[in-house]
Amino acid sequence: MERDPRTSKTHAFIEEVEAFGAHNYHPLPVVLTKGLGEWVWDVEGTQYIDMLSAYSAVNQGHCHPKIVTAMHDQLSRITLTSRAFHNDKLGPWSRKLCELTGFEKVLPMNSGAEAVETAVKIARKWGYLTKKVSQDKAEIIVCSDNFHGRTTTIVGFSTDPQYQKDFGPFSPGFRVVPYDDLPALESAINNNTVGFLFEPIQGEAGVIVPKEGYLEGVSKICKRNNVLLIADEIQTGLCRTGKWFAHQYEDCSPDLLVLGKALGGGVYPISCVLGNNETLGLLKPGDHGSTFGGNPLACAVSMVSLDVLLHEKLADRALEMGAFFREQLRSKLDPNVVTQVRGKGLLNAIEINPAFGKAKKYTLGFMERGLLAKDTRDTTIRFAPPLTIQKATLQLAVEKIVETVKFVSKT
Repeated sequence: MERDPRTSKTHAFIEEVEAFGAHNYHPLPVVLTKGLGEWVWDVEGTQYIDMLSAYSAVNQGHCHPKIVTAMHDQLSRITLTSRAFHNDKLGPWSRKLCELTGFEKVLPMNSGAEAVETAVKIARKWGYLTKKVSQDKAEIIVCSDNFHGRTTTIVGFSTDPQYQKDFGPFSPGFRVVPYDDLPALESAINNNTVGFLFEPIQGEAGVIVPKEGYLEGVSKICKRNNVLLIADEIQTGLCRTGKWFAHQYEDCSPDLLVLGKALGGGVYPISCVLGNNETLGLLKPGDHGSTFGGNPLACAVSMVSLDVLLHEKLADRALEMGAFFREQLRSKLDPNVVTQVRGKGLLNAIEINPAFGKAKKYTLGFMERGLLAKDTRDTTIRFAPPLTIQKATLQLAVEKIVETVKFVSKT
């Protein structure tokens, strides 16, 4: 069902990328040129419902007018100062984010992976200076099937063989335990453990939602053992799951909160680590930095992006629309083909019975019917539309999904 682009504009763009770009992605054969709200258009003029949101980076919808205006306004003033000088946007942005989240300090970076690396450094420094772990002995516990980015340190504690193959040697100091397993976490902690890094809902693993009690449990275990709880909410945070942050579904209090993606409103990259004085307060000049981290353009865009999430009540909207979406899919999809519908808010996934083929052929079928989604793992398809999606559009998406599954499962 894959579109044949040999006589189309699409072919020329794809061929150019194939010729000059590194082949580290295998995207769907669609070339997008325009986006507005939950809709995107390709170079042929075909319209699609975006059910991926750039992996949850476009929670506020494509080209939200308030965010675009903020970017235009800042572009005409100043875009980059580096941290060699102060700028008039970093302070207000820092205050806004700290007051919104309840943390005392924030450290800005650019990409999600950078923010995770930053959290690792902070946790280790806290371990040596505060917990008094012997130098170079600090350990951080992570979960199997995790996804925290693509840097060499991060892929070193991945459990996906492809992420590691040919990229070693890797940084020591990480211990892997099964996700959603409180006894395994507790037994892995020792005197050198400085942190537990986890996703409240595992995104790339297939939108894996832990059992009730897990989030509260990890918080209690970490506190009891004097271990920093590090929540990676790069994908799950900022209203995506029906709460401002997914860890808020239970009594769970991270010591470090890692954010990215939608923090820049789908317009400009910005990420950060949030913490209190006892952690971020340990850093001194020269310990960490970034030329673009905290730049005025990113901060101006991010402040308005946060305002949109707040004023348009997108957490509540995600909660309501997500419940509607899952109920519709569960009632209309053939349970023999789709064995599970799962998720929180507007971060959802369906599980395809392997007997009916791999997920990739279904995403190609969705594309042919005007809907864009992406497979994650061989049998899982993730659905994460902009949180601004209209209910009628979401109903249309359900119809396209049901129609496609019914047709593709028979081919």
